[in-house]
Amino acid sequence: MLNYDIAVIGGGIAGYCAALNAIEAGKKTVLISQGQSALHFSSGSIDVMAKTPSGERVEAPFSAMASLPQQHPEHPYSKMLPNFVRQSLYWLVDQLKEQGLPLHCQQDESNHYRITPLGTLKATWLSQPFVYQHRQNVAFKRLLFVAVDGYRDFQPLLAKDNLKKHPDFQHCEIGEIQVTIPGCEALRRNPNELRSIDIARLLKQPQAFNSLCHQLMKHATQEDLVIMPAIMGNGDGLVLLQQLRRQTNLTLHEVPTMPPSLLGIRIEEALQKRFLKQGGVLLKGDQVLSGEWDEQGHLTSISTRNLGDIPLHAQAYILASGSYFSQGLKASLDKIVEPIFGLDMVAKPHRRQWRNDQFFSASAHPFMAFGVETDAMFRPSLNGQVCQNLYCCGSVLSGYDPVFEGSGGGVAVSTALAAVQRAMGLKQAMSVEEECVL
Repeated sequence: MLNYDIAVIGGGIAGYCAALNAIEAGKKTVLISQGQSALHFSSGSIDVMAKTPSGERVEAPFSAMASLPQQHPEHPYSKMLPNFVRQSLYWLVDQLKEQGLPLHCQQDESNHYRITPLGTLKATWLSQPFVYQHRQNVAFKRLLFVAVDGYRDFQPLLAKDNLKKHPDFQHCEIGEIQVTIPGCEALRRNPNELRSIDIARLLKQPQAFNSLCHQLMKHATQEDLVIMPAIMGNGDGLVLLQQLRRQTNLTLHEVPTMPPSLLGIRIEEALQKRFLKQGGVLLKGDQVLSGEWDEQGHLTSISTRNLGDIPLHAQAYILASGSYFSQGLKASLDKIVEPIFGLDMVAKPHRRQWRNDQFFSASAHPFMAFGVETDAMFRPSLNGQVCQNLYCCGSVLSGYDPVFEGSGGGVAVSTALAAVQRAMGLKQAMSVEEECVL
């Protein structure tokens, strides 16, 4: 029999934040992770709120949150005080800084804009050190996109053409250079496949790294913003980028590429190392299959694939299993379900109501806001009965659209900490509604 204070289900950003927060509070904590999380597909920035659920553009996320309880009471942010969301994000900054991965926001706490692989601008709130934080004025004489010979997961010509259309960059010179990294040809899995993680391994070798430096200095100047795919990682990405900046004296901007995203992997690696360093127990490559309940709605134990007949007991459980990609939610032809416990869902009953007919519509797709229904304390229900010691966080939650709103990272981090604090009976995260109820 395995006994813990808190068991966290899910190894994405919400799961690791919940587990870290619990272990900081002195709780014996276990995290069960199937393996690769959505962070491998992440930009590596933390979006808090770029749009309201109604579609209004947001510049100051925490100010915009103040009106959500009245206008969108189902939204996860409506179940927390805005200042708690802010404090949760700064808590994450401190955690990652301790692991050598600093994240930065604007001094006035407003959104900034990062250049995406498609050459568009996306609002976000926290970014890694080598991500250019655009506001309005462009301080560079030229923007220079870097194409890596043989690497097809980043298309600089497309990005360059799109960026030229943006009003902020119409008067800038935007160019492109091609670099060749020695040894890339030998790493190809097939004629069409060369991954960022392969190039990252290669750039650890001095010959390949110095060749890249030489080629960049040949074409770029100190007045340029050099926009390159994120091809430095595997635990030492920032160290190599700092070395690249020292040797070239260039201003660099990393863009995430097709998965695996090295920017996202950096965050996952940092959180995992932090959790283990603090004494957490990680069951990686395992999967929670089911749970046992008592008559009062308490989850008494969970079963996992690897543990077999050995039950895992905890005083409280945090469900951070993610959305469709992580299989925290599953869709069939006629319904969408939470597959581990069969929790009550918020979802439209008819499949035609799940989406807009125009896939690339500017409007949100309804299915993105489907998820587990929770009360003000983020407790789900099972067949109408509140689950007394199970709490949900992150993208398994209903009531918001992380893609349309640009709110996925902020919701993940803040609801993770709120779920843990509510599991421990603390009140820092409480909304006004919850304080009245209690």
